[in-house]
Amino acid sequence: MTKLTDFKCLVFDCYGTLIDWESGIINAFQPLLSRANKTDPISRTDLLKLFVQVESAIQDANPTMLYSDVLAKVHSTVASDHFGLAASSEEDAAFGASIASWEPFPDTRDALRRLSKHYKLVILSNVDRASFAHTKRKLEDGAGFAFDLILTAQDIGSYKPDLRNFQFALNKVKEEWGVEAEEVMPTAQSLFHDHVPANKLGLKSSWIAREGSVVGAKESDLEERGVKVTYTWKFATLGAMADEVER
Repeated sequence: MTKLTDFKCLVFDCYGTLIDWESGIINAFQPLLSRANKTDPISRTDLLKLFVQVESAIQDANPTMLYSDVLAKVHSTVASDHFGLAASSEEDAAFGASIASWEPFPDTRDALRRLSKHYKLVILSNVDRASFAHTKRKLEDGAGFAFDLILTAQDIGSYKPDLRNFQFALNKVKEEWGVEAEEVMPTAQSLFHDHVPANKLGLKSSWIAREGSVVGAKESDLEERGVKVTYTWKFATLGAMADEVER
């Protein structure tokens, strides 16, 4: 029977798994919502679903677009197409830059420190390098660990769930450390962005099922689209996964 400690490398999704991006997104939408909600209120859940629908379409059409520009275009599109409002280029750019203010989940930093004693820690994220630099500081500074490898959509030229992103990561960890695919475990919150491609590549995975998450978080949503997803382990937090590793 496979154990968590059989693996040598964890490949993390960042936003949604390590960083509370849903709160960050909602906060960044507040200037727009302060105008729109007067005539067209929208729930947190519906806004997040709208966000990821628009985001996915933009990423599919523009796989090499920087993530900060993707976010700016999402803001412009949601403002015009959903709320019938014009957003200024400054407002769009501010939304695109909001990733710098997105905060880690309370358990993230300590869990990463503990996991770093057992695994190589790899980031595989739908982000650009400049935006991730802000996140890296929030996660690493004073936390007692450092990521071993950081791979962004900008580095790869595509966005997850494209299999190229995972194949790129697998090639890099083998090149860097001689770690084979069966020794690599994707560790992520989003079933859609991470676990579905992990399934296609025959990788075991750990689902960090953050309570209250909306984006990519429901098996039933995928099943309605005819997509079956499995995972090897499930934890409510990354801290709970670190606890299990240390048992």
